[in-house]
Amino acid sequence: MARPPRILKAGAWYHLTARGIERRAIFLDDKDRRHFCQLLGEWVERFGIELHAYVLMDNHYHLLAETTRPNLSQAMQWINLSYTAWFNRRRERSGHLFQGRFKSIIIEPAACGLMLSRYVHLNPVRVECLGLDKAAQKSRRQGLSGPPDPGVVHERIKMLRAYRWSSYPVYAGRASPPWLHCESVLELLGSGKGDRRAAYCEYVESAIREGMPERPWDKLVEQAALGGAAFIRRLQSQWRGEAREIPGLKRLKGLPTWETAVRVVEQLRGAPWGTFRDSHGDWGRDLALYLGQRRCGLRLKELGKLAGGLDYGAVSVAIRRLEQRAKAEKSVRKLLERANHQLSNV
Repeated sequence: MARPPRILKAGAWYHLTARGIERRAIFLDDKDRRHFCQLLGEWVERFGIELHAYVLMDNHYHLLAETTRPNLSQAMQWINLSYTAWFNRRRERSGHLFQGRFKSIIIEPAACGLMLSRYVHLNPVRVECLGLDKAAQKSRRQGLSGPPDPGVVHERIKMLRAYRWSSYPVYAGRASPPWLHCESVLELLGSGKGDRRAAYCEYVESAIREGMPERPWDKLVEQAALGGAAFIRRLQSQWRGEAREIPGLKRLKGLPTWETAVRVVEQLRGAPWGTFRDSHGDWGRDLALYLGQRRCGLRLKELGKLAGGLDYGAVSVAIRRLEQRAKAEKSVRKLLERANHQLSNV
C-alpha cells in the first residue's frame, strides 16, 4: 500500500498519532508518561508548535497541534526518537518502539478542530470494558443498539474526568502546563457561550450520553486532509505547482456537493429525487446517502436532514445496506462504479 501523502506547511492544524510496533505498549508506567509529557514541553518550544490537545494511551498517543513553521516531519521525528532512546535506555532494550512513521492529517480548524479535540479526549473511554470498543461503536452507527444505560454513562464520564494523561482535565479547569494551548479550541465554541470551559465539557460529555459521535475518518481526502470542500480547494490552488515541496497536494480534489451527487443518482435512477427520497430500501436513496457520506464528506446528521428528516442511525443503516447490496448484486455494483466515475469527472 502506498504511503499517504504528507502535507507540510506553516500555520496548519494537524491531528497526529503514533502507535507502538506490533501494537505493543509504549507507556508501561507513569514514569514513562511523565517523561513523554516533559518531551512535549520541549517539543513545543524547540519547534514553535502550539499543542491544543493530547492523550496518552497504553500503545499509542494522539496530538492536536498547530505548526508555525513547515517543520512537522522534523518535529515528529525528534519526539519519537527522543522518547525511544530514553525508553530503550531505561529498559536495557534496543530496536524500534513505534510502528512505522507517524500519521498526520491536516485539518480545517473552523470545521473540524472542535470535533477532533473531542475525538482525542474521548479515547480513554473508547474501550471494550466500557462497551465503547470499535465493534460496539460500529453497531451503534448502524442503528443496531439502543441508547446507553444511565449507569454505564455515569461510569464512562467518571473515567473521562479522572484520566490523568490527557488534556481534558485542563479544559475542565485544572491548572494548565505552559506548553498546552487551550484557548484556540475554546474559541471555536463561538461567542455567547458563557463559561467556555463548562460549555466545552458539556460538548464532550454529551457525546458519551448520546452513545458517542460518528468517526471523522470517513471524510478524509487522500488520507491527508479533513475539512470542507472550500478548504480542500484552497489547498489545491494555494500551492498549485508546488507538489514537490508539498507532497500530496497535487492529488487532492475538491469534494462534490450533495446536489451534484443527487443529480448523478437521478440520472442513474431515471427519476427525480423527490419520487424515491422517502422510499425505504430504494437503491437510489441508499446510493445518494452513500455518496453523500463517502464522496461529499457530509455527516450522518446532515444527510438525515437532507433526506427528509431521517435519524442518523437510519442513514447509517441505509449506507451499510447499499454496501452489502453492491457486494452481492453485480447490477448494484456497476451502478456504484458509474456513480463514482461520474462524480470523479465533475
